[in-house]
Amino acid sequence: MGTGGTSGAWRSALDEVGGIARFTGRFVREAVRPRFEWRELVRQGFINGYQSLPLVAITAFIMGLVLTIQSRPTLAEFGAETMLPAMVSISVVREIGPVITALICAGKIGSSMGAELGSMKVTEQIDAMEVSGTNPFKYLVVTRVWSTILMLPLLVVLADTIAIWACFVGVNMKGTVSWVLFHQQVFDSLTFSDLLPALIKSIFFGLAIGVVGCYKGFYTEKGTEGVGRAAHSAVVVASLLIFVLDLVAVQITDILGYN
Repeated sequence: MGTGGTSGAWRSALDEVGGIARFTGRFVREAVRPRFEWRELVRQGFINGYQSLPLVAITAFIMGLVLTIQSRPTLAEFGAETMLPAMVSISVVREIGPVITALICAGKIGSSMGAELGSMKVTEQIDAMEVSGTNPFKYLVVTRVWSTILMLPLLVVLADTIAIWACFVGVNMKGTVSWVLFHQQVFDSLTFSDLLPALIKSIFFGLAIGVVGCYKGFYTEKGTEGVGRAAHSAVVVASLLIFVLDLVAVQITDILGYN
């Protein structure tokens, strides 16, 4: 019985992976095929980008401040306190900024997509769009996924900027460092090879969040109960996928010599 339950869980997980892969393939086909829903794309970009900015900004500021305060005592033990701006900025730009921002967006954007499309599915609004001759996948899914792909790198850049500014605030809590000197230390330590891999993987994070959120909502079943389940599973699966993609990205950048 235990073996059967384990095999059933593996089969269900593989079915889920296959379903998401097919859904992604369908998105790729539809994404480059006219007609394009520009107005809906702009609206989704506003919802997923601009309306997510306050949460991302607050989190980035706290993240940069906490990282600075927590790292100072360790660096002070080795007499390397002057390395604090460089260490925090590299950590934020390379890894912490993209991953934390993606996880926040997975919770906010992924759950809202799953719940919104799930409620449309169970109330048969998606079926009504198909009957009326509208392509619901094109209108509902493609625009939402494109919006996350486009908005997430912008949110990551803004989060990195705010976190580095928070580092400046944290550095000056127990000392006095001018903005010019802080700016020089940060940008002397950062290179284009630090920023480029982070932006590239943030594009894939956005793809994962959009695809998983829309997939869960588009295939919601079992009435209103399924809407809550779709929103919950969208966050869980998207968050897990972000960590998997991050691991793959780190391995690739290491092989290419970006680390």
